[in-house]
Amino acid sequence: MQGGKFEKQTDETGKVVIVTGSNTGIGKETVLELARRGATVYMACRDKSRAEQARLEVIRETKNQNIFFRELDLASLDSVRKFIDGFKKEQSKLDILINNAGIMLCPHMLTKEGFEMQLGVNHMGHFLLTNLLLDLLKKSSPSRIVNVSALAHVDGSINFDDLNSEKSYSPRKAYGQSKLANILFTRELAKRLEGTNVTVNALHPGVVETELSRHVPIFNNPIFGFLISPLIWLIFKTPKNGAQTTLYAALDPDLNGVTGLYFSDCKPKEVSAAAKDANSAKRLWEESEKWTKAK
Repeated sequence: MQGGKFEKQTDETGKVVIVTGSNTGIGKETVLELARRGATVYMACRDKSRAEQARLEVIRETKNQNIFFRELDLASLDSVRKFIDGFKKEQSKLDILINNAGIMLCPHMLTKEGFEMQLGVNHMGHFLLTNLLLDLLKKSSPSRIVNVSALAHVDGSINFDDLNSEKSYSPRKAYGQSKLANILFTRELAKRLEGTNVTVNALHPGVVETELSRHVPIFNNPIFGFLISPLIWLIFKTPKNGAQTTLYAALDPDLNGVTGLYFSDCKPKEVSAAAKDANSAKRLWEESEKWTKAK
């Protein structure tokens, strides 16, 4: 149940990496392993106090001082642009961008710009972030972009008639839509990056015991929690094991030049029919450009 492991030894000294949503869970474990391998890592997080605590823990454990926290709230496009401006003043290169942050099954909420929260954080915020970093990624090539999606994409559909869930809202459908958007974005971006030596791939980390499930009512039920807790280790991956496919997509030398794919348990996997729809991918890109003013 704990899935594949990325066990190849690589030296990432001199590489500059951004990991969004990295103060806890899969993101933090990703930063920890990158730090062990010598990378310079920027932890792009919303919660300043928790991120700073996580940063210091990573430094203590790895003795790598090149671990930095910079504030990034993906529910605010102004915050995304502010993060980009600050990062580009500090760094002239970017080797790996890991779009890890996410929110799942939350009640109906809106981002600062009025986007449905799951679509806004999981897709739109990362869409803008990635586009504004493409110049550095191209300059630093060969470089990689890793988008953390989910198996839930198979249950998703892009509702272009109600993309922002204004007519009706289902937490499950909105989450599935956002995770499908991650893969459509990955596939369309791979086409647009042909010939640049910048690759982009998506992945499913597995069912992982992290704070991502904080909005799932059944997990917040103390009676259920008491009954199911002995079985969680059987059903859920640990955050460390959940980070393995991210590390594989970001670091495996065998993936040089490999782009537009979807991985699970450190292996390529098929995506849903909806995720292969090139017309939907192109249309979603165009809508996302309008919404985020990325162009």
